[in-house]
Amino acid sequence: MTPSTSSARPAVLITGASAGIGAAYAERFARRGHDLVLVARDQQRLDASAARLRETCRVQVDVLRADLTQAADLAAVEARLRDDARIGILVNNAGAPQAGGILQQTAEGIDQLVALNTTALTRLAAVAAARFAAAGQGAIVNIGSILGLWPEFGVSIYAATKAYVQLLSQGLNLELAPKGVYVQAVLPAGTRTEIWGRAGVDISTMPDLMDVGELVDAALVGFDRREAVTIPPLADAGHWAALEAARQALLADLHQAHAADRYRGA
Repeated sequence: MTPSTSSARPAVLITGASAGIGAAYAERFARRGHDLVLVARDQQRLDASAARLRETCRVQVDVLRADLTQAADLAAVEARLRDDARIGILVNNAGAPQAGGILQQTAEGIDQLVALNTTALTRLAAVAAARFAAAGQGAIVNIGSILGLWPEFGVSIYAATKAYVQLLSQGLNLELAPKGVYVQAVLPAGTRTEIWGRAGVDISTMPDLMDVGELVDAALVGFDRREAVTIPPLADAGHWAALEAARQALLADLHQAHAADRYRGA
């Protein structure tokens, strides 16, 4: 490990950091001068990425091999977040895809997908939130997906986990902002990563995928602006504003004491 010149900047812990979006975040934050803690299952890839970033960016890079669906591994990452006061940014990127529809799923596969996409992400966010709030500063980035807005796509379990990530992030941002902690939900569309292959999809049949570097660069613009929700492919921000306005109007129209007239007297 080389001496770091980035002590004034918070270190960044990134899950799913050995490839794809996580690897791009690692490179971008290293270029900004942040020390890193890289978390993933593939030790060889982690070591290679760490060596390259130490050499090219002159930052400290620690690696922590962990399968976040395993209780002991998840606890080890929680302990690192809890105990390492250098870490001031958490990027919750690790996630699993869904291959096939609900009829093709197994109980074990569902457990693994939900454990990684929701349970591990929530537990790491909770640990980070507690320490960041006590310090009065910090940031949590949760990687969701536009599929959390898109039940028609046909991967209902995966989409539901990403809808969870979005709502959790928005709620945490409201809860933690007064304590100096920023929470960002990033909602990518189709991005050129290995996740497609793991879902059994031939990436060559999908020409309209965003480059992972372009995605992360856009997400970091939203991060610097302190957006609560960043949707890199969204051309018209007014559509998101309209959706949020419609949601608030719907909430204002909920009268809890009685069923709506349209459900009464049928």
